[in-house]
Amino acid sequence: MKKITLMAALVIMTASAFAQQLWKIDGAHSKVRFTTKYLLISDVDGEFKKFDGKVTSSAADFSDLAATITVDVNSIVTDNDMRDGHLKSDDFFNAEKYPSMTFKSTGIKSLGNKKYMLSGLLTIRDVTKAVSIPLVYGGTVTDPWGNIKAGFKATGSINRQEYGLKWDNKAATGEAVVSDDVDFTIDLILIKDVPKNNQLQKAGLSQEPAFF
Repeated sequence: MKKITLMAALVIMTASAFAQQLWKIDGAHSKVRFTTKYLLISDVDGEFKKFDGKVTSSAADFSDLAATITVDVNSIVTDNDMRDGHLKSDDFFNAEKYPSMTFKSTGIKSLGNKKYMLSGLLTIRDVTKAVSIPLVYGGTVTDPWGNIKAGFKATGSINRQEYGLKWDNKAATGEAVVSDDVDFTIDLILIKDVPKNNQLQKAGLSQEPAFF
């Protein structure tokens, strides 16, 4: 009987060691930003204020990372209300019909030195395409409130025309007002999902102050 109990315990411990760990997005410290050219002479910057998703990994270095990210198109901000409204229209995202963008990873390849190439499917409007995104793992720390956090930076570029964002107004010079190429940067902070009975959570110590 003792042997069976011991074996069962070993099986459980082994399974736990290789279990997929869930990480949630720390929205207060993460950003989804983009940049494109205006008249090919200056940058226009913007960001999406609302996004969510989850990441799983069984490896301490996130070498088997899997991610699903959803971005709220209506949360787009470029510091110009008229431009934001135009971007939400059918000339670009058509946020009323397609309120979300999604990315779902399909694989990850280590490039060494905490650098990875994350492959996946990106859906904008009703178009889904395979993409490869350079990803840098910044490390994992425990914050002053007991939360275990991991940091990542993803960068890349897409052609908006390929995703149905086809507004093609030309300036008097014949040059495009908005470039087809859009660069993006995603600064992602993840929080390790822990059991609700965690002692720090019981004591209320895992809550960060609102000003941080």
